[in-house]
Amino acid sequence: MQDVLEGYAAVATADFIAAYEGLSPESIYKHVIDLLPDRSIKIADIGAGTGRDAAWLAAKGHDILAIEPVRELREAGKKLHPSANIKWLDDRLPYLGAVPAGVSFDLVTLCAVWQHLPDADRAIAIARLATMIAPNGILIMSLRHGPGAKGRRVFPVSPDLTIEMAYACGLHLLRRQDAHSIQRGNQVMGVSWTWLAFGKVR
Repeated sequence: MQDVLEGYAAVATADFIAAYEGLSPESIYKHVIDLLPDRSIKIADIGAGTGRDAAWLAAKGHDILAIEPVRELREAGKKLHPSANIKWLDDRLPYLGAVPAGVSFDLVTLCAVWQHLPDADRAIAIARLATMIAPNGILIMSLRHGPGAKGRRVFPVSPDLTIEMAYACGLHLLRRQDAHSIQRGNQVMGVSWTWLAFGKVR
């Protein structure tokens, strides 16, 4: 994972950040957007990048913990999105050790993160994520299929295996949706996505 974080730090230029911020959260989350509650909730955005999605959610009145291990992205996010509804945390998967034990969230999001973890770390991560989700809470994640960008290694992702691991941790599948990439560069490389949403019963 360290090599992936270093890869993101190396490309965290003004142009990269502008391109990242230029993507529409509404377009990114369109396959699961109806699952987002209207009421104000607590959200953990894991792999928050520059806070694009966190800011979008905060503008809807939610309280966000933006978890981002790459200092360059985290610092950019603090400057770009100085919202009182966003708190930033330097932490990483699979353990998320800086998130206090017992703290729970109504929604946990992982957008374009899962592909950077090997299966052994995914098993650890999903168990940790399950402890962070409040009763009746939701986990939303996007799984990347296809090659990764240079310097940011990716591992093959199996939606079926991810669902099995989540089920073993007490999470049940709410939605599975395959999707094309919204980025032209990814489309050329043949990148696609699977969106998964899980619920946690009491």
